[in-house]
Amino acid sequence: MLGGILMAMGAFCVVLAVVITTGLNGNEPQPVGLVALLFATLGYSGFKIFRSALSLHHLAVRVDDAGLWLRTRNGERAIRWDTLAGVAVHWSETDNRGGRQYSIELCPTGPIDRDDPVLWTLVRDEEPIRPGLPRLRYRFPTNGQYARHREPLVEAIRQHAPHLWLGETQREPGHCGFPEADGHRERTVGTVR
Repeated sequence: MLGGILMAMGAFCVVLAVVITTGLNGNEPQPVGLVALLFATLGYSGFKIFRSALSLHHLAVRVDDAGLWLRTRNGERAIRWDTLAGVAVHWSETDNRGGRQYSIELCPTGPIDRDDPVLWTLVRDEEPIRPGLPRLRYRFPTNGQYARHREPLVEAIRQHAPHLWLGETQREPGHCGFPEADGHRERTVGTVR
């Protein structure tokens, strides 16, 4: 809602700036109309908020006795408890004021499909959390818009799969990283899923 309002205000400011600056309102052209263009940046901010909200519209996470379920616009998949060797929470400092970045780490017992249409954005290839665990694992960042869901999500995981709990660990700043989008595109080019 806020994104739509800011986009409308930004579009209005652009039109107003053009009218005032060029003199289309019947008056002499006024360079002061460029000030309205500054307010048009509100429209860009609104667009970003609107786009962010739209991308979250299809996202849903739930936890039950079977596992952690993720639904995106590409479908729904479960990361089943019986396919995991461990679950942990990792966190890292983000700034000098004590800000933190959190993630839920889901370590599989065996190979995973790193290009699954729903889960590929969660796959990370890093040193294992503990000896005997695989390099590939699922990382579910719980920052920004997801931050308020972190505690209930962790509590639900610990309730349904206490035998998998590996605890919390501090990591290096920026540990969440990003999905390997380039590799994913290369591996899936020409495939239909």
